[in-house]
Amino acid sequence: MGATLVKLVLRTDDGPTDLRVAPADAIERVAREVASSRPARVGLTGGGAPALARLLNFDTTRADEFDAWRVGAGEMLRRERADPIDRYLLVSLGTGTSAMLVDGRSVTRVGGTALGGGTVVGLGAALIGTASFDEIVALARQGDRRNVDLLVSDIYRNGESPLPGALNASSFAKLARRIHEGPAAPRDLAHAIMGLVGENVGLICSGLAAAARVTPIVFGGTTLRGNTSLVQILRVLSATTGHEAIFLENGEFAGALGALTLAVGRGGSD
Repeated sequence: MGATLVKLVLRTDDGPTDLRVAPADAIERVAREVASSRPARVGLTGGGAPALARLLNFDTTRADEFDAWRVGAGEMLRRERADPIDRYLLVSLGTGTSAMLVDGRSVTRVGGTALGGGTVVGLGAALIGTASFDEIVALARQGDRRNVDLLVSDIYRNGESPLPGALNASSFAKLARRIHEGPAAPRDLAHAIMGLVGENVGLICSGLAAAARVTPIVFGGTTLRGNTSLVQILRVLSATTGHEAIFLENGEFAGALGALTLAVGRGGSD
């Protein structure tokens, strides 16, 4: 139960069978969906978990959110990778961003940032006129943030820069320079929004990973769902700082999967 979205995982003994997403304000609908599945166990996590539990007429198990992420991400990694990793930085990129250090069966939140999916839709509403996450993501795929962001090459035009010319020097800075030229294209603004979020999240997480002396950074969360622009920015930045970026398939459901796994008593075996 996140700030913006509810992630719902239904599973049988054979594994996850159904993955669903709903708006966080549709909690009564979510409660009906959960009840209609006649579940043997229900695991809940996230800020809205107590409110959902009150709407259900049966017992539920509340899971610590960071532990749920550890268990769910670990289960996904074992399914998706031939080479297991036990120590890594786990990044939940949702409305905001949390970074957790996973070390075997322990997890510790080591930092984060207020930048995330909430930033994307908020800036999308202010700059583009849409708060639809899917619309902003689709526009970003077609955009070029170099028309909006000020690059190092825009400052050092003679090519004698101490830094790579393609490096972003200042997000959205070209908007001030082109104030008399008309508004920037929505697709370029959308791509610049992804650049702002991706570069800052990537730099913060790379710094946290370096401080913890881990190389893999495992990313999940709803802000990455179908967001190829943001994934590419995070992948390139992580590689530039000497880290391996790993993107969980269906990573937005890691917390929900972990909560359910803990509820049925399997979390202790990972």
